Amino acid sequence: MSLRPFIALVVTVTVGCAAAPPVEPPQLDVTVPDTWTAADTSVGEVAPDWWTDFGEPGLSAAVEIALEGNFDLAAAAARLEQAAADARIASSALQPTVQASYNGSRRKQNFVGFPIPGVEGRVLSTVSTNQGVSLDVSWEIDLWGRLRADAQAALADLQRSAADLRGAQLSMAGQTVKAWFAIAEARQQVALSDETVGSFLASAEQVRERFEAGIRPALDLRLALLNLANAEALLDQRRQQLDASARQLEVLLGRYAAGTIDQPSSLPDVTADVPGGIPADLVARRPDLVAAERQVAAAGARLGVARKQLLPNITLTAATGTATNALRSLLDGNFGVWSLLGNVVAPLWQGGRLRAQIDRAEAQTAEVLANYANTALVAYAEVETALAAEAFLADRVGHLTNAVEQARAAERLAEERYRAGLDTYITVLDSQRSAVQADGDLIAARRLRLENRVDLYLALGGGFDQLEAPIQIQQQISDSTNQP
Repeated sequence: MSLRPFIALVVTVTVGCAAAPPVEPPQLDVTVPDTWTAADTSVGEVAPDWWTDFGEPGLSAAVEIALEGNFDLAAAAARLEQAAADARIASSALQPTVQASYNGSRRKQNFVGFPIPGVEGRVLSTVSTNQGVSLDVSWEIDLWGRLRADAQAALADLQRSAADLRGAQLSMAGQTVKAWFAIAEARQQVALSDETVGSFLASAEQVRERFEAGIRPALDLRLALLNLANAEALLDQRRQQLDASARQLEVLLGRYAAGTIDQPSSLPDVTADVPGGIPADLVARRPDLVAAERQVAAAGARLGVARKQLLPNITLTAATGTATNALRSLLDGNFGVWSLLGNVVAPLWQGGRLRAQIDRAEAQTAEVLANYANTALVAYAEVETALAAEAFLADRVGHLTNAVEQARAAERLAEERYRAGLDTYITVLDSQRSAVQADGDLIAARRLRLENRVDLYLALGGGFDQLEAPIQIQQQISDSTNQP
């Protein structure tokens, strides 16, 4: 399956001799269990196209379209390209800079006080022409590794951006699936409301006949018509929800919200259990945890840059070329000139600015470490919560299924007793409302169970391949010096 263009996006970075900081997830001051506490899970990996587990071809097609056409993902991909360019810029500092230049000048000079013999009022002057070409090379020697650390930070930022893109893709898939289920539920709720209106209309006509025959009082008719009006109002509400859900899905697909999308007619059944693996695997599976770890790595590299700012900088500069007053002689070696310059700059006193930058970098490192720990705890909690909800929602669906059966049976019994004159119409109304409520609650619970299954897929990090990005996104290119 191809998740183009974003899933298959590979970023090639010109890095020279730089390498990204190693992947070392920070240690948490929290004991992480060997297995999930909410439920036993099977060992394995979530499929890359996990949404196909629901067995809905239309749903799978919608997710594919969203991953290709959603504009939020397009913006995330553009941010990744920006990070790639930033990494190239930072890495270029490790290489010498080479530039060619040409200069030409023409100058007239007057020699005041030296008049021209035989010409009164004129002074001696001369006109000179000078032209030159040069090739200039400058290179800062990264003796202490400051430039390398800066490039490592940029590469870590690039990898974080790639992880953010993966997270955006995962989120988009989840939003699309949930929007699909929202439409399916709304359609079933509309069908239920439409059926209810028809049933209540038939019931009201029966009560009207009994009222006109003098068998039942006017109160029964009023109550029947009230019940019918409420059912019609609920039908309008359900139709509005269906329309809004359809338009929301169209926006996710990158389309105009015309409300004309093909709509699913029913909710699918929950599939087999999701392979949850073990908590220790979550760090490498979730894009947000990968991004947080890369942010920690970038902060550590920038802390190294700040500390190495205290050390001297060594720069070598060389230039060679020609200088002549004749254009035809520019390439003549007899007019060659050259220069070689070594420059060492050591900071002595800057009012505490460099020390303050170190303090700031240390504080930023502590901040991102704390953010990583919180992100990890939230991630673990999301998995545990979704696993626990699996059992709760399954039981809820089972109980509501039984409730629907009992409510429909009670409705039929109440109508029989009313027709036999053994009970009041209020009992019929109560039984009808209870039956409709139970049906609606069952449909909503089935959707919640499906949405929780989506949340579990997302909490486990989905199934997107993390090998291309962000961890192994760096590719060293030997011809980096040819990049302008």
